Parts: sequence; structure tokens; C-alpha cells
Amino acid sequence: MLTRAWSSADYDVALPEGHRFPARKYRMIRDAVVARGILMRKEVPAPERCPRGDLARVHTAQYLDAMEQGTLTGPEQRRLGFPWSEGLLERSTRTVQATLAGGTHHAFPDHGEGFCCFNDVAVATRVLRTSHSGLRTAVLDLDVHQGNGTAAIFADDPDTFTFSMHGAKNFPFKKERSSRDVELDDGTGDREYLALLDRHIDEVLDEARADLVFYLAGSDPYAGDLADIAEIHATSVHELRVACG
Repeated sequence: MLTRAWSSADYDVALPEGHRFPARKYRMIRDAVVARGILMRKEVPAPERCPRGDLARVHTAQYLDAMEQGTLTGPEQRRLGFPWSEGLLERSTRTVQATLAGGTHHAFPDHGEGFCCFNDVAVATRVLRTSHSGLRTAVLDLDVHQGNGTAAIFADDPDTFTFSMHGAKNFPFKKERSSRDVELDDGTGDREYLALLDRHIDEVLDEARADLVFYLAGSDPYAGDLADIAEIHATSVHELRVACG
């Protein structure tokens, strides 16, 4: 088994004081993996930038121009959740390039949303299909928020099956339609959560008939995600992108 890991933690995003996105978790994840001896520091390099041509397989030219030139409007930046900066662009393009199992699932072709600039799973899928024609993929999204951008991008793609198990009443408040959605009530506990997942997962994989599965395993379904992130940061895969083959 070969394990490869990347982290874009060295590329900071300038956020205003009091911003609610816990950006420090990315560096904490990388440092915890190294401190615990899971990987050596040299085994967690920074990824290269994703070429524009690959981003353009998913995202519109107008949106890419706005990101590259820093011309996102105020409303567009609010929808994204981040103020634009060179650091944001640098980090976002490197994060996409690292992806074999990513999590920026709120990004649509023509705009970013929910702290997601570019949709890394969609870009990775389209790039892989340039060398693997007819590749069937499945996205198993267990983030607590629906992967609305991913669902919209692949809505008319018969070769991609999107499965999202998420909170019914949280962001995004306007849900898209995945191939299969499982909505959870607030306060759903471990036993019910795992029973629902067990009930659906085999059917999803059978129906998808996928050659490649992307698994999005954000730590935010965990009840203490933000309250005690220092204790759980090593379990998150949102920033440390690990691929096994």
C-alpha cells in the first residue's frame, strides 16, 4: 500500500479578526500527523498549483478571471465566505492540485460558496477522464453539510453517482439534488447515524458501479468539531489529502 499526503497549511489566508472559519486547524492537522510519527515532515509536502486549464474543466472563464484578478464583488465574496486575497487564490489552487480525496464540495462552476473556492473532486474527476475514458466515479459525502456544488455539477452526468448524508436544517439552506440524499435531524446520535449509513452504503456502491470512489470525511459531523478541535484535528481529512493505491 502506498500512502501519499500533501498539505497546503503553509499558505495562509488573511482573514479579519473574529472570522468564524477556523483556519488554524489546517496547520494543526499537519503538525499533529508529524508529531505523532504517522508521517515525517518531508513526507507532507506542499502541492503544486492546479493549472488553469484543469480548473476550466469545471469552472467558468468569468469566475476564474475574477478569482485570478481579485475582482469578485462584495456579494460574491460574502457568498464564498472569504475576503479575496492573493493567499486565498494561492492556497485554493494548491489544494485542488493535491486532491485525490478532497472536500471543497460547495463550489459551483460559476461561483464559490461556503468557504469553497474551487470544486476539487469535480476537477479531479474531469482530469482523470482525460486519460481514463468512461471512468465511473462515486462521491460518498459524509460532511455534515450537503455537497451542493458537487451535486449540481454532476446532475446530468450518468457516470458519476453522488451520495450525501447531511443535516436537513443547516447550510446550504437551499439543497441541490444528489443521486441519493439522506437528511438527518438535529441531534442525530452515533447509533442512528451509523445505522442509516449501513442501510444505504451497499446500495449506493451497487448502483454506482464505480471504478473510483471519492470519500469526503470532514470532521464536522462530530458534536465537538469546533469546541475542542485541538483534540480531534488529527482525524480530519479536509486538509490532509491522503490517497492509497
